[in-house]
Amino acid sequence: MTKYVIKRIFAAVITMLLISIITFALMKLVPGGPFLSEKAPSASVTKALEAKYGLDKPVVEQYFTYMKGVLKGDLGPSIKKRGRTVSDIIAQGFPVSARIGGFAMIVSVLLGIPLGSLAAFKRGKWQDNIILVGATTGISVPSFITASLLLVTFGVANKLTFGIDTPAHYIMPVLSLAFLPTAYIARLIRASMLDVMNQDYMRTAKAKGLSQTVVLFKHALRNSILPVITYLGPALAYTLTGSFVVEKIFTIPGLGSEFVSSIVNRDYPMIMGTTLFLSALLIAMNVFVDIVYKIVDPRIEFS
Repeated sequence: MTKYVIKRIFAAVITMLLISIITFALMKLVPGGPFLSEKAPSASVTKALEAKYGLDKPVVEQYFTYMKGVLKGDLGPSIKKRGRTVSDIIAQGFPVSARIGGFAMIVSVLLGIPLGSLAAFKRGKWQDNIILVGATTGISVPSFITASLLLVTFGVANKLTFGIDTPAHYIMPVLSLAFLPTAYIARLIRASMLDVMNQDYMRTAKAKGLSQTVVLFKHALRNSILPVITYLGPALAYTLTGSFVVEKIFTIPGLGSEFVSSIVNRDYPMIMGTTLFLSALLIAMNVFVDIVYKIVDPRIEFS
C-alpha cells in the first residue's frame, strides 16, 4: 500500500509538471497580452509593466522563474487585480465554490444512488423508464442550460433571489450543479447493480430468504458502488472548484468566476495559479479514490 501511494505521488508530480508546461506554452502562444485593451497604455508604459512582471524575459526563463516561486508557495501577483496575489484570490474564492460544490455532490449522491437502485430493481417497469429518461436528460443538458432554466423559472417568474447570503440562496446554484452528476450516478448504479444482481451470490442470498433490504444494501449496493466511487473523484474536484459558467450566471464570487475573468483579461499568473490548483485537486481526489477502493473492497490488490 505504501509503495503504491509513493508511486502515485511520483506520477502526480510528473503530471503536474506536464500540465504546467502545456498551460504556460498555450498561454504564451495565444496572440495578445494582459496590457492590450481598448485603452491600451503607451509603448513605454507597456514596456515598464512587462519589466515589472518579468514578461520582457525569454519565455523559458519566465517559466522557470514562475515555477521557482510555485515551489516556494508563491503563485505570484495578479496582473489585473493590483495589490492582490493569486494565493489570496484562491483562498477567498475557493471556500465559496467548495460550499456550493460540496452541497451539490451531497445532493447528487443522496438522489443518484437511490434512483439508480430503484431503476435496477424495477427494470423494464414505468419507474425504470421515468428514471432513465430523466438521467439521459440530465447527462445531455449542459449545466448552464439548467442554470438558465432555473433562473428564468424561479428567479424571473417567481422573484426568487439567489446568491450566497442565506441557505435558500444556494438552492438554484446547487441544483444546477447537482443535476448532471445525479443523472450520471443513477445510470452508473443501475448498470452496475443489474450486473451484480445476476451473480451467483445474489441468487444464493435470495434463496436463503434474506429480506429485500438486506439483499440491496449488504450484497447488491456494496458490490456495485465501485464505479460510482471512480466517478466521484474527478466529479468532486470539479464541483468543489465550482462550475465556471454556473457561477457566472448566478454572479457567485467563487473561484470559477475568477478563472473565467483571468482568461478574458489574460491575467497570466491567475491562469497558471487556478489551473495548477484545480489540477492538484483532481489528482489528489483520484489518489484518495484509489485508497477508498481498498476500504470498500478488501479484495483489491495494489501493485
